[in-house]
Amino acid sequence: MTRDAQFMARALFHAARGRGRTSPNPLVGAVVVSPDDVVVGQGYHAHAGEAHAEIRALGEAGHRARGATLYCTLEPCSHHGRTGPCVEAVVRAGIARVVAATEDPNPVVSGRGFQYLRDHGVRVDVGLEAERARALNRPFFTLMREGRPFVMLKAATSLDGCIAEAPGRRTQLTSAEADRHAHAVRAEVDAIGVGINTLLVDDPLLTPRGPYRERPLTRVIFDRRLRTPMHAKVLSTRDAGPVIIVTTAEAAGSAEVRTRLEDAGAEIAVARDGSFGAALAELGRREIGSLLLEGGAEVIASAWDEGLIDCVSLYVTPRILGQDGVALLPGRDFVSAALHDRRVEPLGPDVLIEGYVHRTC
Repeated sequence: MTRDAQFMARALFHAARGRGRTSPNPLVGAVVVSPDDVVVGQGYHAHAGEAHAEIRALGEAGHRARGATLYCTLEPCSHHGRTGPCVEAVVRAGIARVVAATEDPNPVVSGRGFQYLRDHGVRVDVGLEAERARALNRPFFTLMREGRPFVMLKAATSLDGCIAEAPGRRTQLTSAEADRHAHAVRAEVDAIGVGINTLLVDDPLLTPRGPYRERPLTRVIFDRRLRTPMHAKVLSTRDAGPVIIVTTAEAAGSAEVRTRLEDAGAEIAVARDGSFGAALAELGRREIGSLLLEGGAEVIASAWDEGLIDCVSLYVTPRILGQDGVALLPGRDFVSAALHDRRVEPLGPDVLIEGYVHRTC
């Protein structure tokens, strides 16, 4: 491994320390290295609105940053947001060279940070470990480029590929070990989403249990006809985070139903049409970068048919549900063996199979 690669690996390690805490901002790590290859400063972005990774690393380095190289996992920002432009701090600190993994896809940055640095005499090298850096920030890149959340399909299936014993029947499939893993994932995402049929059958709380979560968790109900009942359990858990019901203009036109749901604490989001993509666009406008889609069969099929599932996590249980069972994606060309970067992990009696639907971030 080259010298540059070693220091970029360290920056990537630090970036990952902010996992689950920075949204809608990206995960970013930075390392300041003196001309004689001594790490004099390092940092990561810990929370949205707080100091960026570069600022933390430069602050730790102090006067030792002059003439040093800054390794960062993403292009330093060049705009005024909740914090000032990192590029100005980089120049003031006397950094001689910046090694960045990838360009920031945010249109208010997108190359401007690199240009500012070059215009002020800083050497800039871009592309080292770019794939790893983008993979670390799949939700951020998806939100910036497509205006929608990165969608992770989570489903528990039987050995014969079914998610329920019969239509409309609540079916518990996974073990305690698998459930603990699923809640650990919930602790990191921006939002959990279910279709209205799952809400009516299972009446889930949609809250993270077990692992500590710093930020409120958004719960999303995809409900085209606004059938969400006032007594739904999820509406009694608003202290865990907001509840968004995504519906259509036609359904939202019923002022009485809409008002009652809003009085119960739900936010009504009106999509431009009944497609899953339109629903995701509403979430994107709310800066939701990652969505864990947990059911049911109808909303999963809609997301798959529109090509809007990015990642799949299947908890496969040692049960056979038989011919009356509800298939995960009936009639669709889906096999877990075709997932990219596929990973298999035993969880008690169950097996987790996960991977990405699309090869690129």
